[in-house]
Amino acid sequence: MNRKVYGILLILLAVAAVAFSGCTGNTPAETGDSGQSGTVVEKTVYTVGIDGEYPPYSLIDKDGGATGFDVESIEWIADDMGFEVEIKPIAWDGIIPALQAGKIDMVYSGMTITDEREEMVNFSIPYLKINQSVAVHNDNEFTLDQFKAGELVIGAQRGTTGQIWAEENLIETELIPKDNLKLYDNFPLVIEDLKNKRIDAAIYDRPSMVAAIEDKPIHITGEIDTGEEYGVAIRKDDAELLETINTGLAKLHKDQKWTELKNKYGL
Repeated sequence: MNRKVYGILLILLAVAAVAFSGCTGNTPAETGDSGQSGTVVEKTVYTVGIDGEYPPYSLIDKDGGATGFDVESIEWIADDMGFEVEIKPIAWDGIIPALQAGKIDMVYSGMTITDEREEMVNFSIPYLKINQSVAVHNDNEFTLDQFKAGELVIGAQRGTTGQIWAEENLIETELIPKDNLKLYDNFPLVIEDLKNKRIDAAIYDRPSMVAAIEDKPIHITGEIDTGEEYGVAIRKDDAELLETINTGLAKLHKDQKWTELKNKYGL
């Protein structure tokens, strides 16, 4: 066999080997659904920012997993709408800056819709209404009237609407000096100081307050009718994601899963 013919045969054998190697039935090790053509369709993954110490809405359990009403809600929406989520706990007072910086794609963690926040982010349709509550130590008989009159030293989590309410209604009206509002990085620290009587009262969203004081010598002394609405925060320039979340929320509200979640988390 001359060299020319031999070379041609080698080329043909190489081509055949490549062709057969693509017929093993293996699929790429990627996440996604397979379409009718057999090609892998990758799902979009959105990073969801949460407060990791905010039961019953969002928390990191002892095994390091994310759970809670809001976590299960966004997981249901993701499954229904065909995308995936990565849950990322972030310090609450830095969560909107993290969203604006692109470190996360949304905040789904019991965030109250306020005028100030709407200047920085867009919000989804509201999904829950809540009020603020005030808790005191069982050894004390402090009342909500005393709280509103500015007679107590108050603890609040930094960046929450509890802090905002206290500043607008107690500090700005000069009912209490600024130093009588103690701010903390997370709410468990507030409850720890209340339990040890370092502060007289704590202010927080009612459902989360109920969860935070469970099995502690603390009780809710009253509720402030703030009529707050929770929404999912999304960057101003992400109109497509906003539409997706609004559609998903509307579908969830009509599904039996919504009632199941509210019952499960006592909402």
